[in-house]
Amino acid sequence: MYLRHLSLGDFRSYPSAEVALEPGVSTLVGLNGVGKTNLVEAVGYLASLSSHRVAQDAPLVRHGAERAIVRGAVVRDGRETLVELEIVPGRANRARLNRTALRPREVLGTLRTVLFAPEDLALVKGDPGDRRRFLDDLLVSRQPRWAGVRSDYDKILRQRNALLRAASPARGSRRRGHEPAPTPETLEVWDDHLALVGGQLLYARLRLLRDLRPLLREAYQEVSAAVGEARTTYRSSLEGEAAAAVEDGEVFTPEELRDLLLAAMHARRGNELDRGVSLVGPHRDDLVLSLGDLPAKGYASHGESWSFALALKLAAYHLLRHDLGDDPVLILDDVFAELDARRRTRLAGLVADGEQVLITAAVGDDVPEALRGARFGVRPGHVEVGLSSVPGLDGHPSLDLDAFDRDEERPAAPPADSLVGPRTEASTDVSTGEPTGEPEDVTAGGGDPTVGTGAVGRDVADDASTTGAAHREGHEDHEHRPDDEDAR
Repeated sequence: MYLRHLSLGDFRSYPSAEVALEPGVSTLVGLNGVGKTNLVEAVGYLASLSSHRVAQDAPLVRHGAERAIVRGAVVRDGRETLVELEIVPGRANRARLNRTALRPREVLGTLRTVLFAPEDLALVKGDPGDRRRFLDDLLVSRQPRWAGVRSDYDKILRQRNALLRAASPARGSRRRGHEPAPTPETLEVWDDHLALVGGQLLYARLRLLRDLRPLLREAYQEVSAAVGEARTTYRSSLEGEAAAAVEDGEVFTPEELRDLLLAAMHARRGNELDRGVSLVGPHRDDLVLSLGDLPAKGYASHGESWSFALALKLAAYHLLRHDLGDDPVLILDDVFAELDARRRTRLAGLVADGEQVLITAAVGDDVPEALRGARFGVRPGHVEVGLSSVPGLDGHPSLDLDAFDRDEERPAAPPADSLVGPRTEASTDVSTGEPTGEPEDVTAGGGDPTVGTGAVGRDVADDASTTGAAHREGHEDHEHRPDDEDAR
């Protein structure tokens, strides 16, 4: 898999940009602040519908513009697919795949990327939400249908939190007029919903972590050559022996996890009513990172923390590589400036054979010789080298900022449900430029019997299309226990 062409309209600092790319290594070189990261951020947005730099979409739209357009031509197995996204602050974003209007979530899986940037140091030094986001984003990259499950969980959590606040004795006096408090039966209904979808999400995270652990240990040794072993422990919000069993790696079914979550909710019902917030569920969990027997957070040096964060992303890269049978696009954003010469050389040796590697650097000499491929010079809002020789995407019309508006004037196609099985789109053969006549499964990644079971497993709405924030974390439990690590 590789990105053959990137087109931008009013994205960040770029009024417009047309960048032709090839397989192999491409390095964007320019002074800090000229827009190198904006380009790879756009690539990451095409893949994940979110930015690795900001929690909302509004900063992605160039100052003074009403919307931004990101478009890419993705080549996989010799076939090309065109994916387009329109970002409109305050409104639902829109998407098109091969000129067909879709919901944004339905283009997930067309392009897959693994991005490592200085912000990823937060995986080691940051809050639990950073590590939950890492696991969930990797889940969606591996199987795009999990985006729907995660979105459903967030909606149920918001509704349950609202009911807990309304039922809280401390807040009862604030209810308007004679509005009755929610009954215990109403809360139990939402307990069941949250436990059902939460059990699916927790099961998926634990299974993902089992696959990731050996790759992480190997990647950390390759990057750092350190004596300590990189370890991970999943710390859940379950109670007593159940929490210990999860930490010890005991295998549970989704149904067993649902029952354990329900039991924990009932045990903490009084605390939840006092606080008016959900204290049990995947939104309260953490991925504990350790070097040997010591927690990495607070004990690891800066270099060890960098190596651990990098190893997490390399492990994710190798996991997707194995699952997909081809390489996701690897993005290294301003990474080499933070590494010493030994770590630079080790990293270069690990990624040089990737199908496509995109690198940004302020100083070209920071990039090891093993990664010397195509070079792009970047000035403010302008890519100097590697610029397309034609005004538009080769084989496609120039970027049209009004195309999405015209889509609204056409009869709407029946909505596809990303949780009910693979969706197919016609693709283009790169060698001939003609349609292949063969459908391509853009939700590849394998089925899962735990996904989409029951009404709450279906796509009941598309909140995630409004901003990338719902794809990053959602789980809007902003109130935390005083002794919770989230609160520090």
